[in-house]
Amino acid sequence: MWSALQGRVSNRLARHFRAAPHRLPAHAPMVSFTFDDAPDSAAGDGAALLEQHGGRGTFYLAGSLIDRPSDYWHGLSDDAIVRLHRAGHEIACHTFSHRSSANLDEAAMAREIERNRSHFRAIDSSIALENFAYPFGIASVWRKPQLAKAFRSARGILPGVNRDVIDLQFLRASPLIDCEIDRAGVDRYFDEALASGGWLIFYGHDVTDRPSPYGCRPDLMRHALEAAGLRNMPIVTVAEALRRIGA
Repeated sequence: MWSALQGRVSNRLARHFRAAPHRLPAHAPMVSFTFDDAPDSAAGDGAALLEQHGGRGTFYLAGSLIDRPSDYWHGLSDDAIVRLHRAGHEIACHTFSHRSSANLDEAAMAREIERNRSHFRAIDSSIALENFAYPFGIASVWRKPQLAKAFRSARGILPGVNRDVIDLQFLRASPLIDCEIDRAGVDRYFDEALASGGWLIFYGHDVTDRPSPYGCRPDLMRHALEAAGLRNMPIVTVAEALRRIGA
């Protein structure tokens, strides 16, 4: 109970302590689709849908979950990771053990980062983990400065459009999850990004006709991709978005 309370407090403080402020330049709006944890369907139907619409995604992976069963899905394989990487999708870091950042001290976080990097280098030596997502969406006010030295960005799960002055170590991301958003909600986020010239990030997990409580059906993802097309909004990885905003 105390650990959970610490996590909530640290996450709330992390929202307000900007470890890496960056002002977005005037630019056309853009959208990134990201997937956490490593469901095989994200690398299957999720990646295929992105590619059909000319986009690529960012996959925040934890080495300990690769090719392992969970309560809701099976983790993607090494072969799937190589295919994603060679097709232009981004492989990014989600710690190795998928432990909350609020429960890791500086030394433990450093070990998690290095172990994850080593794991994916062993799969393909050209994989470089440049960006990070907080497991469970829980940021740590104490770990943010450390992560700023190790990664170009860190993504949470606080919904909204990244606009004006953003914190590169606390990027906002909105759920592309059936039980949390519908098509109208997706459209509202796109319209907000279009009006503000901001950077919209979606996060999710599995993409399947019978999704987990943390995933979506292909129809919802297809709607979001078509919404981007209707607004002439480029679909880019987190790494590419950072390049475009000069971060």
